[in-house]
Amino acid sequence: MEEKYDVIIVGTGVAGCFAALHLPDDKSILMITKGELEESDSFLAQGGICVQKEEEDYESFMEDTLRAGHYENRRESVDVMIRSSRDVIRELMEYGVEFAQKDGSLLYTREGAHSTNRILYHDDITGKEITSHLLNQVRKRKNITVLTRTTMMDILARENRCEGILMKTSTGDLRPVIARDVLWATGGIGGIYDNSTNYPHLTGDALGIALRRGVALEHVNYVQIHPTTLYSQKKGRRFLISESVRGEGAVLYNKKGERFVNELLPRDLLTKEILKQMKKDGTQYVWLSMMTITRHDVWKRFPNICQKCREEGYEVTKEWIPVVPSQHYFMGGVDVDLSSRTSMKHLYAAGETSCNGVHGANRLASNSLLESLVFAKRAACAILSGTGESPQGQGCRDWRELERTYGIRQKDYENEEHYFGGLKKAILEEIEKKNREVEENESNHNQAKCG
Repeated sequence: MEEKYDVIIVGTGVAGCFAALHLPDDKSILMITKGELEESDSFLAQGGICVQKEEEDYESFMEDTLRAGHYENRRESVDVMIRSSRDVIRELMEYGVEFAQKDGSLLYTREGAHSTNRILYHDDITGKEITSHLLNQVRKRKNITVLTRTTMMDILARENRCEGILMKTSTGDLRPVIARDVLWATGGIGGIYDNSTNYPHLTGDALGIALRRGVALEHVNYVQIHPTTLYSQKKGRRFLISESVRGEGAVLYNKKGERFVNELLPRDLLTKEILKQMKKDGTQYVWLSMMTITRHDVWKRFPNICQKCREEGYEVTKEWIPVVPSQHYFMGGVDVDLSSRTSMKHLYAAGETSCNGVHGANRLASNSLLESLVFAKRAACAILSGTGESPQGQGCRDWRELERTYGIRQKDYENEEHYFGGLKKAILEEIEKKNREVEENESNHNQAKCG
């Protein structure tokens, strides 16, 4: 490992990998991840990836995304995502990604809040299919160094300019690493919640550091709950039952075996209905039946889901399974523009870490992979547009010099549990603060209407 790189990418999911692959071979790149390479939420994405099938699909794709996001989306960001979708799919297929086909034609499925079938998929492990192929391409690049079990502790920043990161290696050493540009692709915030579909090590570190370093955030209270995760009394990551299952015909029942909701409502609305029914029934879950799926052999269409349910003691072709809402996705994040630039110079963010406004207040199903890929590529293009500059930071390793230059002190990072506990607390407090502001604004609005 070197002391200086052209680009540091924190995260090895689809956003991090796609950005790295769009940087030229003459750029030295360091990629780090807190866990193993396969432990990103990108690997967990089941349903699929949206695409604009033809020009006539543009308006409905736009409207479906805006409506799901309660029209709080940035329309220009949605436009960029939709118009870039076919090029992204073409690139993925050139990398070897395989999507379901029949007689040589791509198959499209539909999920909640979509007005038509526009989602490409690979069984029920689309995220794994895409991410594994991107990682294989990354491994082939001699200019890319990948470090696992390596944690970003902070950024090296001065005068609103990012000049690198402070990281803890797999051996526990604190190392400053200089770079001309840094891309945050650190995933979501599920690890700060008790019930989440995310990997527990994804704790929103970039957000916590952003709060410490004055990097602008956006909509941090926009946290999505997935309506259907497999109920379990065990602790740990919740297993997601994909939206595609309901899109293909699965239905929800209350404790009396009665359907109580339109299963294809947007996620936030469906979650509210499920929680309302659980309270009414006095239960900790509702039932989901996959036996109503008639278009497909469920074991062929959803092999991963069926196998996981079997491991938990449920045969989906013979019985209902218990499902419950759990934290799933983060629509807010580090505020970025259309080129994934943050408010700090030479610092970029892409994927779930960022908020470019595509998702608004609620994400449309299967837009996450597409949005991550589109804006990761745009981050890489923006980084290249500034080529010619050398990394500004000095490769200093003396802590007195680091403190003098970047205002960081070694003792602040010695107790890792305490340090990240502080970041977690700061994130949760910021989310709560924004929720209070929303409630106060709604209260004031209602009072004004009554007056």
